[in-house]
Amino acid sequence: MTKNEIIQGAFEQGKGIVRLAPNWVPRSFCVPGRRIKLHPDDYYALGGVRGGIDERWFSSTTPADNGPLTGEYEGLSQIVFEDGVATETVLLAEAVQELKGALIGERIWNEHQCWPMYSKFFDNKGALPHHVHHRDEHAALTGQKGKPEAYYFPLQVNNYGADFPYTFFGFAPGTTKEEVRKCLMNFDKGDNKITNISQAYRLEPGTGWDVPPGVLHAPGSLCTYEPQKASDVFAMYQSLTGDSIVPAELLWKDTPEERIGNIDHLMEVIDWELNVDPHFRKNRFMAPVPAGNQEEMLAQGYMDQWICYKSDEFSAKELTVLPGATVTIKDAGAYGMIMMQGHGRMGVWDIETPALIRFGQLTHDEYFVSEQAAKEGVTITNLSKSDPIVMLKHFGPDNPELKLD
Repeated sequence: MTKNEIIQGAFEQGKGIVRLAPNWVPRSFCVPGRRIKLHPDDYYALGGVRGGIDERWFSSTTPADNGPLTGEYEGLSQIVFEDGVATETVLLAEAVQELKGALIGERIWNEHQCWPMYSKFFDNKGALPHHVHHRDEHAALTGQKGKPEAYYFPLQVNNYGADFPYTFFGFAPGTTKEEVRKCLMNFDKGDNKITNISQAYRLEPGTGWDVPPGVLHAPGSLCTYEPQKASDVFAMYQSLTGDSIVPAELLWKDTPEERIGNIDHLMEVIDWELNVDPHFRKNRFMAPVPAGNQEEMLAQGYMDQWICYKSDEFSAKELTVLPGATVTIKDAGAYGMIMMQGHGRMGVWDIETPALIRFGQLTHDEYFVSEQAAKEGVTITNLSKSDPIVMLKHFGPDNPELKLD
């Protein structure tokens, strides 16, 4: 079959909802937290030199940027098509280019010519180093896009908090630019002590945070669902995390060659006002917000909540369908989704939440829903008498349905 035949076949087979294969991503500087359901023997399936697998990417048309050893399709989601005889796969990115607005909606296609976001599980045993994602103007210097992101900590994958369930955001009140500059100048001298001038916040399962580009942050060790703009741009500003030295090349990652060594450039990447915001928690913390009247939703057998809602570049919901219920859910735009709990039917598809996944194994827990299918309504049946269905849904930019006060 040609790629176009696979794409059309998958789209028609799912009546506008396509099945996706698990998309595992290693990070050489991370230690897996082992909460993303990968088989215990497979967290280093790509070899020790690549590091442990501590991320699973969802609905991604964005390649991972993991250096010269990065795999050809690393970070890129693949559509699965089974025609009864053979199982075929094709990149979601190729399907977007073929189906255009029929898959992602005319508004997003006309504006972006791509699916401009993705989500992931980030599952690290310890804290990450302090780092920053560039704003558009700085990312453009290396031919990339800036990256806002958001965090949500699902209950189902946070049975324990691992080593450091706190995240550093920004700088403590009164911090000066000269203090930050000194930390960056001392990067090669061991511990540059940037956490001395930062603030840590305890992470609470069932809540989340909004993280605009330009904000210094050191993500903690809860397993995190992260909707974000379609980019993998970053730079590490902390030289020592725990007992692990951060190599200097990660400080200068995504810096134009002619600016490497220029501390002024690193300072420019920081959005100073956001980092010293005295009301950072009030402005960036996100508790779930019902997407409709709670009593009416529960009476129909479901609960739909906004969990990521402070960025124009993406949004996300958590949908719960109660045991034994059948509901039809309408959304205003295309979305990717991942099952967190339960099993049942969604449109023509069986959906289930696997307890354990082998590297390379196909599942029925991840799908991409076209805009037309989302607008017409997706019928979901919970086949369990006791277990709710819980799924997370990630949407593209400027969701017309998101209207919060």
